[in-house]
Amino acid sequence: MTIKNKYILMKSQCFRFLFLTIAVLCTVMLFMAGHVYAQEKPVTPAPLSQLQQQFVDLGFGMFIHYNIPTYMEDDWADPDALPAIFNPKKLNTDQWAKAAKSAGMTYGCLTTKHHSGFAIWDTKTTAYNVMNSPLKRDVVKEYVNSFRKQGLKVMLYYSILDTHHKLRPGQITPAHIKMVKDQLTELLTNYGEISALIIDGWDAPWSRISYDDVPFEEIYNLIKSIQPNCLVMDLNAAKYPAEALFYTDIKSYEQGAGQHISKDSNRLPALSCLPINQNWFWKPSFPDAPVKKANELVNNMLVPLNKAYCNFILNVAPNSDGLIDDNVIAELKEIGQLYKHPENSPKLPAAAAPVISSNLAKKHPANASWSDDMALMDFATDDDFTTSWVSHAGIADPWFEVDLSKEVPFNMVVITEEKANVSAYRLEYFANNKWHLLTEGNDASRIKIYRFERIWGDKVRVRFTKFNSPPAIAEIGVYQERR
Repeated sequence: MTIKNKYILMKSQCFRFLFLTIAVLCTVMLFMAGHVYAQEKPVTPAPLSQLQQQFVDLGFGMFIHYNIPTYMEDDWADPDALPAIFNPKKLNTDQWAKAAKSAGMTYGCLTTKHHSGFAIWDTKTTAYNVMNSPLKRDVVKEYVNSFRKQGLKVMLYYSILDTHHKLRPGQITPAHIKMVKDQLTELLTNYGEISALIIDGWDAPWSRISYDDVPFEEIYNLIKSIQPNCLVMDLNAAKYPAEALFYTDIKSYEQGAGQHISKDSNRLPALSCLPINQNWFWKPSFPDAPVKKANELVNNMLVPLNKAYCNFILNVAPNSDGLIDDNVIAELKEIGQLYKHPENSPKLPAAAAPVISSNLAKKHPANASWSDDMALMDFATDDDFTTSWVSHAGIADPWFEVDLSKEVPFNMVVITEEKANVSAYRLEYFANNKWHLLTEGNDASRIKIYRFERIWGDKVRVRFTKFNSPPAIAEIGVYQERR
């Protein structure tokens, strides 16, 4: 072969290689473009009332407390516990899903991160995660795949309180808030459709992390921006009254903490939770200890709760091998034989949208008509719904005002009475050195939520014009919510 022919052959091979390389790159780029589109394809947001009804209709689900406390004596784990102790030998999320299906459950909810901060998914936000444990498997991924295979919906639990990363009262930094946002973004981006996110350790009396420390409205809007149809549930019923949705799409009740829904008076979409064992996380005594009985759970919990707009979530704790104990498996099957999912859940009454913004009136100076010394006006701005300002019985025209310290924009006022008593009132605001009428209300409910177009003012006042006994205000809230 001549030098010229060799040159032509080499040139031909180079062009062929270049063509094949370009073809492969184009194919990869087209695949990636299609993949990105599939991930970013817009989801049509459903009305919140529709999502709430769908949640109530689910009726019954499995809470799965499985995390680093599974391998410790306490449910609140040592924040310095080493990932090395998270070492299940037989982890089988398919077993969990089949057990849920056998009980007549319609969804699961897994503790992705509990209060001690250990993440059981493949996260890029911290080294304190399951990929640095002996397991080295993404438990969240396995869980969502298993439950979807059984036709069950997927929910996730996430704790704001994080003692390992020192996200606790008085210690919170912008880096903490970024971590929360980044972790939630991972969970809502990498694991498909998440029907609900159950949040814990946030503005509860025991966690003391306020919705200002970690801004609720920012987190709420982030969640909805990624998955518009994901319900946000904060386990905050210990603090907020039962008649309105404060910082949650679904009202929650932890029975073990003494939180019990009123089956007669509840009119909100609700969740009630309880462990089938004595603790939330597995303990070595569980395989031989009695569990709550199917008959009691179905007849005393599930059936009456479902009739009261309430979904029941029963906690099941996988053991240190990553399996549900045999005694629990047997009881779940028994539940499935007794429980009949209601064909038609009661239709939810109309309710006001959740309050999700920071309260501009919280801890601000207040003034009011005469009251007894033990029921002064500051009790209505102390962020505590168990204390109240109470007007003196001798005052015929009682009033209450809060000083916002400077002129600020706001578009919502919420008046929470100690009990439903006031049936007519005048709501006013102070701006440019004079009082202006906002509304003359006649809402007789205990919690009066009034939304309006944005205004500016430095004080808000309510005058009580019709009431059965001296007005008693537990909290007054002034908000500038995003719309």
